[in-house]
Formats: sequence, structure tokens, C-alpha cells
Amino acid sequence: MTKLFNTTQNKVVRKKLRNLMTEPECRLWYYIRNKQLHGLKFRRQYGIGKYVVDFYCPSQTLVLEIDGDSHDQQYEIRQDGVRKKYLERVYMKILRFTNEEVMHNMRGVLERIRVW
Repeated sequence: MTKLFNTTQNKVVRKKLRNLMTEPECRLWYYIRNKQLHGLKFRRQYGIGKYVVDFYCPSQTLVLEIDGDSHDQQYEIRQDGVRKKYLERVYMKILRFTNEEVMHNMRGVLERIRVW
């Protein structure tokens, strides 16, 4: 059986991403860490297959992604589509937020996560 989560292949990348989280990622992490959101355990910069997702809740198979400005570019849009198809194929649910949403509407972001 192939290992799906946190493979050694992307261990260095995961660590680097955890140490260099963006401001929106840090802000969301502040609210969802330590089971603060309905007792759900979230992990940050978590490896699923060859991808590293921003946040992952194992009990809900829920991925949270925060999209920065680069996700408006054609290449990034295509890559996000490929990544999304892969994650859905391994039974992940995905919620995407923009930097803008996280920075200016945290209450709305948290509510969307809660009702998921």
C-alpha cells in the first residue's frame, strides 16, 4: 500500500512552509489550532500524496486552502484544478478562501468552516 500522508518526499517543503506561513495563514491558524473550532484537530502544511495543503482536518477529511494573488494566474488556475481533482479522488473535501477573505472577513471564514 502506498503511503498517502506526509511522505518523506515533501518533508523539507512542509517544514519550510510551516516556518514561512503567510499572514493570512497565520491568522487562520490562530483560530483553528489546538482544537479551538468545535473541537476539530487541524494540521498545518500537511502532505497528502505529492501535494502540501495549507490545513487539514483528518476527522472530517477536510482541506482548507488559502489562495494568494498568484492563484489568479492561468497556470496556477490549471494547477489548482489538477490538485483539486487529485484530492477529491482520495476523498478529501476542499474549502478555498482568498487572502482577502481571511484578512477582512474572518468571522465569515470561520462560519463557512463550521457549517461544512
